[in-house]
Amino acid sequence: MAALGCSVTVKLRRVGGSIGATLPKDMAERLHLTVGDRVLAVETDRGILLTPYDPATERALMIAAKAARKYRNALRELAR
Repeated sequence: MAALGCSVTVKLRRVGGSIGATLPKDMAERLHLTVGDRVLAVETDRGILLTPYDPATERALMIAAKAARKYRNALRELAR
């Protein structure tokens, strides 16, 4: 059994017109994920973060993205 917080190589496969990734069974079990569950894929500067789907989290991310677009110039200046 893999350790908590481990990383594994996942192969991408074609699923209809999309691309899908298969999680190892032991990882899915540790995260309490089953067939048909939804996860939220978040693109970060370090890659892709998959997290269990939570409507509140999705709404918060959408609000943050909207604010980042609106205040893009100010945020760029603050980052200097």
